[in-house]
Amino acid sequence: MKGKILIVDDLHPAFKERAEQLGYEVDDLPKITRAETLAAIAGYDGIAVRTKFRIDKELMDAAPGLQFVARAGAGLDNIDEDYANEKGILLINAPEGNRDALGEHAVALLLSLINNLRRADTEIRNGTWDREGNRGWELKGKTVGIIGYGFMGSSFAQKLSGFGVRVIAYDKYKTGFSDAYVQECSMEEIVKHSDVLSLHIPLTAETRQMVDEEYLYHFKKKIFFINTARGEIVNTKAVLGALSSGRIMGAGLDVLEAEKFPNLAEQSWYEELKTSAKVILTPHIGGWTFDSYRKISEVLADKLERL
Repeated sequence: MKGKILIVDDLHPAFKERAEQLGYEVDDLPKITRAETLAAIAGYDGIAVRTKFRIDKELMDAAPGLQFVARAGAGLDNIDEDYANEKGILLINAPEGNRDALGEHAVALLLSLINNLRRADTEIRNGTWDREGNRGWELKGKTVGIIGYGFMGSSFAQKLSGFGVRVIAYDKYKTGFSDAYVQECSMEEIVKHSDVLSLHIPLTAETRQMVDEEYLYHFKKKIFFINTARGEIVNTKAVLGALSSGRIMGAGLDVLEAEKFPNLAEQSWYEELKTSAKVILTPHIGGWTFDSYRKISEVLADKLERL
């Protein structure tokens, strides 16, 4: 036996099946609480989690034999990476597993925004037939600016390839990535040319609240704004202000600074956000499809095999 793995979240059975084939003993306990996990984790070599709770110093200290954390998703922001590195705990994630789901969702948000689909649908259901007020825009000929060109940013660019748009991308940590789908550029070019801005960067100390009033002020054109990355990257009040002034023509937000109820409803900006006809909201489902549910577990299992 290679070791024991504790699954504390809802993962597709493919991960457990492959892990057992590799010689691991696996306890699949998706309903386990954090307190129960703390009491039991000392007996495990690995833990697999989605978003249930944070894998922090307390939990890692309770697991002296912990060798790896498998994060069933793309981001690692619910794991204390620095402390894991200090303790020599390996971290594996699966952005390859939900990149297609995320790219398609970002395109769906964008198309819904530029064609006023949410507002038009609501108006018809309430007895209003307004063609002129719901006249939309075409993507063809527009410039789409992408911040972050990893698995998610590149997936979004690829999904846009049939729309006749110019796609430009800035990535602070990558160079030489221009290809058939994207043109690498500077941040200055992003703010100068973009008709659409889409975020595909992780949440870090550097990116937290990155999109604020000053950030949005520099854009030369009115833009459509898409965020399928992490909500804390964006200052929601700044986005609402830009929507009110017309600097942002529409916002598609799959992630928010505060998520889930009742926490979301308690935010000072929630009422304005939910009543805005220029905003489309989805509950952090950009990378969460029936297909990605399986793919994520398959990718994690492949990486477990390579450990």
